[in-house]
Amino acid sequence: MAKLTVLTLMGLGLALFRDHRSSYEERLNAFREVKPVELPNCNFVKGVEAGSEDLEILPNGLAFISSGLKYPGIKSFEPDKPGKILLMDLNEEDPAVLELKITGSKSDLSSFNPHGISTFTDEDNAVYLLVVNHPDFKSTVEVFKFQEEEKSLLHLKTIRHKLLPSLNDIVAVGPEHFYATNDHYFIDPYLRSWEMYLGLAWSYVVYYSPDEVRVAAEGFDFANGINISPDGKYVYISELLAHKIHVYEKHANWTLTLLKSLDFDTLVDNISVDPVTGDLWVGCHPNGMKIFFYDPENPPASEVLRIQNILTEEPKVKLVYAENGTVLQGCSVASVYKGKLLIGTVYHKALYCEL
Repeated sequence: MAKLTVLTLMGLGLALFRDHRSSYEERLNAFREVKPVELPNCNFVKGVEAGSEDLEILPNGLAFISSGLKYPGIKSFEPDKPGKILLMDLNEEDPAVLELKITGSKSDLSSFNPHGISTFTDEDNAVYLLVVNHPDFKSTVEVFKFQEEEKSLLHLKTIRHKLLPSLNDIVAVGPEHFYATNDHYFIDPYLRSWEMYLGLAWSYVVYYSPDEVRVAAEGFDFANGINISPDGKYVYISELLAHKIHVYEKHANWTLTLLKSLDFDTLVDNISVDPVTGDLWVGCHPNGMKIFFYDPENPPASEVLRIQNILTEEPKVKLVYAENGTVLQGCSVASVYKGKLLIGTVYHKALYCEL
């Protein structure tokens, strides 16, 4: 309640509005422009028209894509259609997507609104897909089992919890075990807008298991993407409006300890981790103002970063792809498979390029 009182008092003063204006613009990178960095042989992914906000590639080249996100204050090209999970086989010469049928207990898909996704493969090679969902703009985690032969997802469980109020992204560490980011502290739209405008940095990361739920890390200015190293020892968290990626050591009891933070000149969104090299691939928004205040005449740009040797004293950061929005609007994720780069967006198309 104390935080609520503070926020209400803050919202009363017009002086505060003026004081925070420049800070807000800086956090959104409001004046940043993009110098193009092109890749050879890029093609749009057939069948993706209304977003590919997050994606996950299995070792066999099958890629899951979450599409159709409706998020408060963000553009949607299909506002009246439910979201969907798409499947893409990256081994094909000219891969397209198909929509995965959802079976089991989740029969009402009219409010399906997928956001961040993550897979977990158990010792029997069963693949579980955990999906952040926003039915009616609330937050749940849907647990599915992937049925490869049937090209379908069997719905197993819906997870709700008071510590999962404003979910963004998720990384599975078991069939029902995960770390997840809450991008806001408040649920109320009015309070959320003030929280973001004032840069209160109250968002946080939660560890969830059927036996225990707790805050694992906090103090973020819009906690966004999250992922884990191939050896399972480190957790990576992107802090969107602070332009940072944080590296946490994961302990045997699932607690996290901050090791280091990297600063960028772009808004870092979802993080993918190359299972072979451990490199991080990050979808980025060079200018956040264009994402949150959509103008078709001046659309949001896209950037993809590759981070090598993140655990060393001098990680190598390379800008792999950059485009001003004429081709690809609002890049949120990028991942690699056998020399190809798959790039997703919050609400636009998806791109498949040769590296």
